[in-house]
Amino acid sequence: MKNIITIQHTQSVHHTNGMIGAWTDWELTELGKQQAFNIGKALRKEITNKRYVMYASDLLRAKQTADIIACLLEIVPIYKRELREINLGSATGKSVKWLHKNQIKQDMYTSSLDYKCLPDAESKRDLYRRLLPFLHEVQNSQEENIIIVSHGGTLSMLFYIWHSHDINNLDHTEFQGISGGVSVLNENDKGVRIIRKLNDLSYISNTVR
Repeated sequence: MKNIITIQHTQSVHHTNGMIGAWTDWELTELGKQQAFNIGKALRKEITNKRYVMYASDLLRAKQTADIIACLLEIVPIYKRELREINLGSATGKSVKWLHKNQIKQDMYTSSLDYKCLPDAESKRDLYRRLLPFLHEVQNSQEENIIIVSHGGTLSMLFYIWHSHDINNLDHTEFQGISGGVSVLNENDKGVRIIRKLNDLSYISNTVR
């Protein structure tokens, strides 16, 4: 059995200044830090007497989110490069406006799975290949209770893989992430995989019931 809690990093500076997130190392805003603290407080009440291991993206906004939550849960995060957001290549450090002006338009012959907005960016297939070994590691580990702190695009792909969908059907399924959203995934003793919560925002205001 597996119990996985995923947390999308809370409000980052790039949410407020019109810049690209991706692999740019943005910090959390003061609100984002408070949101992470609230998530940690809520989880501390919710997972009492359970031992969790935490994995987090090594990008600063996810690390800061993980550090705040982990401190409240008295655990030590393990940082994983595999959990980074999708890489937008030369758009890193640029504005959203710049990306919209310079991105490659998707043609009718390229699936959304293989589309790259810039020549040096990752496609969704690239993200899938990067993330899959990590998920296999988690699935095959002895740890039953796991927290993953990452990014919207990465967690969307994680949810997709969790349900063992054929990657070639990705054009027809997508999970939208929300900053500060908490999701809960379970696998029962029959191997059935369940999403019990998806992008629950009550945690960031510490009103979770």
